[in-house]
Amino acid sequence: MIICLGGDGTLLYASNFFQTNVPPVMAFNMGSLGFLTPFPFDNFKEQVTNVLEGHADLTLRYRLKCVVCKSGSESHKVSHIKHINNSDSKQSYLVLNEVVVDRAQSPYLSNVDLFVEGKLVTSVQGDGLIISTPTGSTAYAVSAGASMVHPSVPAIILCPICPHSLSFRPVIVPAGVEIKIRVAENARSSVWLSFDGRNRQELMQGDCLRITTAQYPVPSICARDQIDDWFAGLAGCLHWNVRQQQKPLSSIPSTTSLDSVELSN
Repeated sequence: MIICLGGDGTLLYASNFFQTNVPPVMAFNMGSLGFLTPFPFDNFKEQVTNVLEGHADLTLRYRLKCVVCKSGSESHKVSHIKHINNSDSKQSYLVLNEVVVDRAQSPYLSNVDLFVEGKLVTSVQGDGLIISTPTGSTAYAVSAGASMVHPSVPAIILCPICPHSLSFRPVIVPAGVEIKIRVAENARSSVWLSFDGRNRQELMQGDCLRITTAQYPVPSICARDQIDDWFAGLAGCLHWNVRQQQKPLSSIPSTTSLDSVELSN
């Protein structure tokens, strides 16, 4: 078991140590947000004892397997990313939140081709593209307009960042499909990649990034259960749907005609 003390960034950092199987993670909130860290630290002894006695649920958080394929490399020629082992590529990463493709400091729009299962879906022109797990849907992706997806849903979220075409909206595809992002040969500039905010690197014209759902999820120990923890995070961290309540009709004066309305200068 892993005991994680910190915020969401600490949990992301901890998951990065395990590129295959991950032990169950018990995450205590000692950071500023704590969406992924459901346990308060106040009574940690009782809570750890309770988990060790077997009174806990798990949420399996999907990760993404990402392989950077330079133009002409062997990994570029493999038929499907599932045939590329992590040990076979020096540029293979597992991410818990998201992969971000962006134009960095370039004044030009990013121009990348998006493939799903080897078929060209569209060309993405804009500030970039977010490829997110369900866990990462409440991070960068939701800020860019994506839906919030429960971490147990087997899916991959594709969310454009300020797309040049207003009809390009975020989409959700099934987990396990291969997503390939290739920098167009005629693109005016390269793009930059970041994996959970780390390992930032440049992708040149003709290079590609291949992504699918990893076979090694992160088992997160629940404070209560999968549903309660997630909605508590939405309410407590994101203040989801917080608004003034609509007043009941009984407190609003009713009028049957304009004659009953008193007009004053």
